[in-house]
Formats: sequence, C-alpha cells, structure tokens
Amino acid sequence: MYRRLYTSLSHTTPFLSLPFLPKPPTLLSLLAKPQNLSTRLLFTSAAKMADAQKSHPIPALEKASKSELLRALESSLRTTFSSDSICPSPNPLIIVISGPSGVGKDAVIRKLREARENLHFVVTATSRGMRPGEVDGKDYFFVSKEEFLSMVEKNELLEYALVYGEYKGIPKKQIREYMAKGYDIVLRVDIQGAQTLRKILKDSAVFLFLVAESELALVERLIERKTESKEELLVRVATAREEVRHVKNFDYVVVNAQGKLDDAARLVGSIIDAEKARVRQRSAVI
Repeated sequence: MYRRLYTSLSHTTPFLSLPFLPKPPTLLSLLAKPQNLSTRLLFTSAAKMADAQKSHPIPALEKASKSELLRALESSLRTTFSSDSICPSPNPLIIVISGPSGVGKDAVIRKLREARENLHFVVTATSRGMRPGEVDGKDYFFVSKEEFLSMVEKNELLEYALVYGEYKGIPKKQIREYMAKGYDIVLRVDIQGAQTLRKILKDSAVFLFLVAESELALVERLIERKTESKEELLVRVATAREEVRHVKNFDYVVVNAQGKLDDAARLVGSIIDAEKARVRQRSAVI
C-alpha cells in the first residue's frame, strides 16, 4: 500500500509543490521580513547606520579638527557624548583595624589620617582611666562604668565588650553622621570587638589585621610600654600570642615592623584605594 501511495504521488505532483508543505523562503523575503529578533535588530542597526552616513557624513580624519569629528560622530550616532564619570562614585567604606596589644594600631591610624582626606576615625567610648598623653574626645571618650552602661541601655553603641575588666564600645551616631557626608570610617577595635563586628557587618566592611614582624618583637613592645603591672603584663602577652591566631578571620594582614610605620600606613592606604576600585562595592548600613 505504501509503495502504491508513493508511486502515485511521485507520478502526479512534484513533492515540493504539495499544497500541505510550506514553500521555502526566498532571499528577498528574508531581507524584506527578518524572521527573528536578532536578525531584525541587525537589519535595523544596519539601516540606521546607512541612513546616518547618508545624512551626516563623517569628514576626512586627517583634515577635520577634533571638535568637528566629535560633532559629526554625535550627529551620525544621534547621541551626545556625556562628560559624566563612567564609574559611579565609590561608596563610603567602614575599615575595621584590629590586632593584638602592642602592634601600633593607634600609630598607624594617626599616619593614615595625616595622609588621607575624607577619613573619619570613630572615637571609642571606654570606662578605663586615661593614660599619660591621651586626650579625652580624641583618643577615647572616657566615661564612668555607669555612663557606659547607660549608653548600652539606650542602644547607642554599634558594638561593645568588656576587655581586661573595662568596657569599650563604638558609638553609632558618629558613623552615621560622617558616612552621610561621604567620609570613610575607621574603627579601632580589639580582637573580640572585631569578631562581633564581623557578625554585625559581615562583608560590608573591610577588616584589617595589624601584626608585628615577629612574636619576639611583639613581646618587646609590650614590655617597653610600661603601662601594666607584672601580672597584667603576663596576661597581655599570653592574650596577644593567642590573638595572632585569629588572622584568618580578616580580609587583609598588614605588618607594622619596627621603624617602618610609614610603610604600614601606606599599605593600609593602598588597600583602601583597591577597595574603592572594586566593581562590586561594599555597602555598609548602620
């Protein structure tokens, strides 16, 4: 039966002319009616460019001035070239600087502030006593334990901790005010505070770990400070040795070697510049 049907069809009507089969498209029909979106876009773009070249010819490159070429290109492309920055302004950063006692966090931050504008160091509130050479409101806000606990109760602190028997905390108000002005924020915290801030801020802040060039150098610095009793010094040294192990929880590590403070501050500045150049910006909300 199938053989008879095929024989009948082949002797009566050519296969491609059967009424139930579509006729193949011709080249002219494709040009007149592109069959899909990409083809239509291609033909539309080509048509616009051809039309533009006819209406707005570009002058010879060797004869035309730069302004003439710019006007001709704008006219041909039917647009105006913008002088606005291609990249949007970078977001204000929160830079968390931490590390063991004695690594020179305060010294690095002072150098950094001297070298960079639009950088605000958030003054930490503490219940400990003032050390020689420290200035209230500049190095720390020195408050009583009762005043500190009142700030905790009013939810005025981003983070706080009890360190060596004294309270330390970061006021939220400063951060909000200066970030609104476009300033980058520097927070100086101990290891415990950095761990808490990582949970709060996650990857929206930059976490820097500051270290000495060696364990011996770190212990020597703690001895030279002469700010602790024998018992307190022993605790500080033991704690500092343990704290170095937390470096893996930070984004960057910076060595502040003896006599090379400027190098450490420059490296921190380079890290900030690199963060500002990221395609996917960090965005912290306090």
